Amino acid sequence: MRQCFHELSLATRGRGLVEFTGAVEKWISENKFCEGLLTLHLRHTSASLLIQENADPDVRRDLDAFFARLVPDGDLLFIHTAEGDDDMAAHIRTALTTVNLSIPVQDGQLALGTWQGIYLWEHRTHPHSRRVALHFIGE
Repeated sequence: MRQCFHELSLATRGRGLVEFTGAVEKWISENKFCEGLLTLHLRHTSASLLIQENADPDVRRDLDAFFARLVPDGDLLFIHTAEGDDDMAAHIRTALTTVNLSIPVQDGQLALGTWQGIYLWEHRTHPHSRRVALHFIGE
């Protein structure tokens, strides 16, 4: 059994989903991992990780639209606005989703479904650079 750590830096263009499945698959392939578990951890509190459909871009648009209605920027309920109207809304959106994912690796491949991709979901309106820690344990 072995384990390996890596970190990806992902640029966002502001609010929205950024697929990075290919970068994760490349790292799995380059290290010749066969069987095990991959854990991804986002090192931020105003963005999140998710596995979501990667075929129809309307899914990503609809997710953004739903969260805009659920947690609107600038809600008068929010006191924490140190970095703008989208600040606290971004933290709440992260709290409702997740910053960690665990994905099995089988036969050297991520055990994802046909239409599944790995996404960073940027909840802030301005571009950011986000760091994702990857940890593999297995063979």
